[in-house]
Amino acid sequence: MEPNTDDQIEGQRIVAIRKMSDTELEHEGWAARRGNSPPVIELESGAILYPSMDPEGNGPGALFGIGAADEAFFISP
Repeated sequence: MEPNTDDQIEGQRIVAIRKMSDTELEHEGWAARRGNSPPVIELESGAILYPSMDPEGNGPGALFGIGAADEAFFISP
Protein backbone atom coordinates (compact mmCIF):
# COMPACT_ATOMS: atom_id res chain seq x y z
CA MET A 1 0.00 0.00 0.00
CA GLU A 2 1.32 3.40 -0.98
CA PRO A 3 0.75 6.55 1.09
CA ASN A 4 -1.54 9.13 -0.48
CA THR A 5 -0.81 12.84 -0.33
CA ASP A 6 -3.45 15.44 0.55
CA ASP A 7 -3.25 17.01 -2.91
CA GLN A 8 -4.63 13.80 -4.44
CA ILE A 9 -7.76 14.03 -2.27
CA GLU A 10 -8.18 17.65 -1.22
CA GLY A 11 -10.74 19.61 -3.21
CA GLN A 12 -12.51 16.57 -4.60
CA ARG A 13 -16.27 16.42 -4.26
CA ILE A 14 -17.91 13.63 -2.28
CA VAL A 15 -20.39 11.88 -4.57
CA ALA A 16 -21.64 9.15 -2.24
CA ILE A 17 -21.53 7.83 1.30
CA ARG A 18 -22.42 4.16 1.33
CA LYS A 19 -21.66 0.80 2.90
CA MET A 20 -18.62 -1.12 1.68
CA SER A 21 -19.60 -3.74 -0.89
CA ASP A 22 -18.93 -7.46 -0.47
CA THR A 23 -16.37 -7.23 -3.29
CA GLU A 24 -14.54 -4.39 -1.53
CA LEU A 25 -14.62 -6.32 1.77
CA GLU A 26 -13.09 -9.35 0.02
CA HIS A 27 -10.42 -7.13 -1.59
CA GLU A 28 -9.32 -5.99 1.87
CA GLY A 29 -9.47 -9.53 3.29
CA TRP A 30 -12.45 -8.58 5.44
CA ALA A 31 -14.96 -11.04 3.92
CA ALA A 32 -15.71 -12.46 7.38
CA ARG A 33 -17.11 -9.00 8.29
CA ARG A 34 -20.04 -9.19 5.85
CA GLY A 35 -23.10 -7.64 7.41
CA ASN A 36 -20.90 -5.26 9.41
CA SER A 37 -19.65 -3.13 6.53
CA PRO A 38 -17.84 0.12 7.30
CA PRO A 39 -18.87 3.38 5.65
CA VAL A 40 -17.27 4.32 2.35
CA ILE A 41 -16.80 7.91 1.18
CA GLU A 42 -16.69 7.89 -2.61
CA LEU A 43 -14.99 10.82 -4.37
CA GLU A 44 -15.66 12.20 -7.83
CA SER A 45 -12.40 10.67 -9.10
CA GLY A 46 -13.67 7.20 -8.20
CA ALA A 47 -11.34 6.97 -5.19
CA ILE A 48 -12.91 5.61 -2.02
CA LEU A 49 -12.04 6.32 1.61
CA TYR A 50 -12.96 3.99 4.47
CA PRO A 51 -11.91 3.43 8.08
CA SER A 52 -9.68 0.60 9.25
CA MET A 53 -9.32 -0.56 12.84
CA ASP A 54 -5.53 -0.10 12.62
CA PRO A 55 -2.77 0.91 10.18
CA GLU A 56 -2.20 -2.72 9.17
CA GLY A 57 -5.79 -3.09 7.91
CA ASN A 58 -6.72 -5.97 10.22
CA GLY A 59 -10.42 -5.11 9.98
CA PRO A 60 -12.91 -2.34 9.32
CA GLY A 61 -13.38 0.54 11.72
CA ALA A 62 -15.78 3.34 12.56
CA LEU A 63 -15.68 6.86 11.20
CA PHE A 64 -16.28 9.67 13.70
CA GLY A 65 -16.34 13.43 13.35
CA ILE A 66 -17.10 16.74 15.05
CA GLY A 67 -19.56 19.13 13.42
CA ALA A 68 -19.34 22.89 13.09
CA ALA A 69 -21.40 23.34 16.28
CA ASP A 70 -18.92 21.13 18.17
CA GLU A 71 -21.26 18.10 18.25
CA ALA A 72 -19.75 14.62 17.92
CA PHE A 73 -21.19 12.23 15.31
CA PHE A 74 -20.43 9.01 13.47
CA ILE A 75 -21.08 8.09 9.85
CA SER A 76 -23.50 5.23 9.31
CA PRO A 77 -24.77 4.88 5.74
